[in-house]
Amino acid sequence: MEEKDIEKEIEIEDGNEKQSSNEVNTDNSVQETDKESDSTDINDNCDEEEKDPMEKLQEELAELKDQYLRKVAEFENYRKRTLKEKTELILNGAEKTVDAILPVVDDMERAMANAEKTDDVDALKEGMDLIFKKLMKTLEGLGVKKIETDNKDFDTDFHEAVAMVPGMGDDKKGKVIDCVQTGYTLNDKVIRHAKVAVGQ
Repeated sequence: MEEKDIEKEIEIEDGNEKQSSNEVNTDNSVQETDKESDSTDINDNCDEEEKDPMEKLQEELAELKDQYLRKVAEFENYRKRTLKEKTELILNGAEKTVDAILPVVDDMERAMANAEKTDDVDALKEGMDLIFKKLMKTLEGLGVKKIETDNKDFDTDFHEAVAMVPGMGDDKKGKVIDCVQTGYTLNDKVIRHAKVAVGQ
């Protein structure tokens, strides 16, 4: 082979190497450009993602603050209304009871007026019995009941012993012998214990 041919082949090989190195450089520059654009996109997305959570948090905070203020206002209104109702209940709680007893008071007034006009003791006694029964019926309608004591076992939940009576026999031991003062319950709650004498 001649020297000229060898030199041409070397030049061709050098040209191919330069071209391939240029292609590699071009590919590298394209990849770097792509990387830069990708990193820019990622940064943009991060900025958007950072903004969105902050805005959401601010919106949630505003909503929670609004709910809190509403609840506080509702509770304040409820407290004032309850206080007003309790005050009215304390002042006018006995209204139902008084209204129920007023007819009995009217009957008592009429009985007293008639007592001055008659000397019939039996008629007066009968009138008083009727008024007493009406009063007891009215009290029962309000939930007031008389505590029974006749021949009952002594019970500290309902009775208060004011006297002990000895020598009554074994069958009367621990039993109520006599009622000194009647006791009453209101809706099954003792409002006054019956004062009794108990066998010993």
